[in-house]
Amino acid sequence: MSTTVAGSHAHDEAHGAHAHGSFLSTYVFSLDHKVIGIQFLFSTMLWLFVGGLLALGIRWQLAWPWTEMPVIGKILFAKEGGQISPEFYTMLVTMHASVMIFFVIIPILAGAFGNYLIPLMVGADDMAFPTLNMLSYWFMWPAFALMICSFFVEGGASAAGWTSYPTLSAIPQAAPGSHTGQTLWLWGLIFVGISSMMGSVNYMTTIIQMRAPGLTMFRLPMTIWGMFITAVLQAFALPVLTAALFMQVLDRMVGTGFFIPEGLIVNGQSAGPGGGQPLLWQHLFWFYSHPAVYIMILPAMGMVSDILTTFARKPLFGYKPMVYSISGIAGLGFIVWGHHMFMSGMNPALGTTFMVSTMMIALPSAVKTFNWLGTIWGGKIEFTTPMLFALSFVCMFIIGGLSGIFMAATPVDIFIHDTYFIVAHFHYVLFAGTAMGVFGGIYFWFPKMFGRMMNEPVGKLHFFLTFIFLNGTFYPMHILGAGGFPRRLADPYHYETFKHLLAMNQFMTICAICMGFSQFLLVGNMAYSLFFGPKAGRNPWKANSLEWMAPSPPGHGNFDFQPVAYRGPYEYNFPGHDTDYYPQIEPPRPGEKQPEHH
Repeated sequence: MSTTVAGSHAHDEAHGAHAHGSFLSTYVFSLDHKVIGIQFLFSTMLWLFVGGLLALGIRWQLAWPWTEMPVIGKILFAKEGGQISPEFYTMLVTMHASVMIFFVIIPILAGAFGNYLIPLMVGADDMAFPTLNMLSYWFMWPAFALMICSFFVEGGASAAGWTSYPTLSAIPQAAPGSHTGQTLWLWGLIFVGISSMMGSVNYMTTIIQMRAPGLTMFRLPMTIWGMFITAVLQAFALPVLTAALFMQVLDRMVGTGFFIPEGLIVNGQSAGPGGGQPLLWQHLFWFYSHPAVYIMILPAMGMVSDILTTFARKPLFGYKPMVYSISGIAGLGFIVWGHHMFMSGMNPALGTTFMVSTMMIALPSAVKTFNWLGTIWGGKIEFTTPMLFALSFVCMFIIGGLSGIFMAATPVDIFIHDTYFIVAHFHYVLFAGTAMGVFGGIYFWFPKMFGRMMNEPVGKLHFFLTFIFLNGTFYPMHILGAGGFPRRLADPYHYETFKHLLAMNQFMTICAICMGFSQFLLVGNMAYSLFFGPKAGRNPWKANSLEWMAPSPPGHGNFDFQPVAYRGPYEYNFPGHDTDYYPQIEPPRPGEKQPEHH
């Protein structure tokens, strides 16, 4: 243990600033990756409820159009007479998507779980750049403030859609009353992008340079592979979006013409110098925002892989194919952005190229799906709360992925592009999929984060209610979309064609309200367990990866010994071993044959 003590002292000297500092330096402006991860977790969960309230405003309008909302909704959303106006409905749609994508899904996966788990799972004492890590969290706060303020400026928040297409978004006078809100939205996303870029540099450096002795790249858990590939995606895609956001800010504030076409007249006056291309924004935006789809799900895929193996008590089926497939998904994700633009008048030959490359993503996705099924096949499955959420993730991802193949076909997409079939697809991938992975991750790593176990019966009730009401909310959207029900419209029932779909929308809204209230079970479970949950040992799930070898919760410097990895993280029921798990740090016995695939 002498080397352990020496290493601990060296860490204290190098990072002593956040070992025993003031309250502010220890818990607020902390340099400790674990505190920063928990800050991201609680911040994003608060925004999850904000985004959920905005969604309920949308659902109320579609179920009971032009009627007064209940008391809480009236306070939050109501205009004159307690009704949602068409303009306000567009704002709800824009801000719901923006909050959920940029303030919830991306930062809870990369920010919360990435920050907390990466050093622990690679056997490091902290991130490579602790100060940069702290700044990555605090750069989110200007974005938080700008988004909150946008709700209260004259004209309200952005109402140009979360995709912010020009010319509506780039010309202030094109959308009267939303001048300031749209500009605040753009600046908010710029700060989110800077935060994400800081995180991605840190994650890549930590994973490449700070792994424990013996922990080769092909001995990393899938969670780390998911975070690593996500960081690569962020590093290559974010600069393009950030440049586009600055261009649109300049169009709005300075009068440049990056996205404003020649001779455009709005409300009787010239829109600007012109010479720009509205479609340029779409190319730049989707070059980031399609990889962002994988930024929002690859970490969850990794987390689910680790949960499935732990509770199936089996090695991960096809470890290297899983790594290659997650890399293939990321690589293909960079060359398919044009499938969001099939309706833009694209050259058919180019459209066919995007269509075929999009369909190709189904191949590595199928590899992952069948490997998950191979992992649980014949396993001694323990139906814990994390396992239920992980199994649900696989089911929901299959549904969302299959509908994505429909949309990849240009002729099909032309008919369903602006219908609720699209809404069903991305909610199954990003909410029914990613959110299930996130919930499973919270239940799985909560004992490590806080040193206490969560309540299993309450957790299972949370799962079943969420699963039932989630499918009740989102599955009928496929039926609506197949019937041509349009998205983004405040009152589709104005058209005789859609009046018979009102009852289905009312059913979906009731399910959405119940799903929202079900999340208070998670909040209550977390709050109670923080103080009164049974204390967890170092390794309550009897898992193999390095984070479970540290104390629960880990102290400053993470490990009280120097971890050394002797094998991969998935050696469950190893032949000849006396327990059904074989931790990475346990040295091999004399003459014992080690697993070949690592």
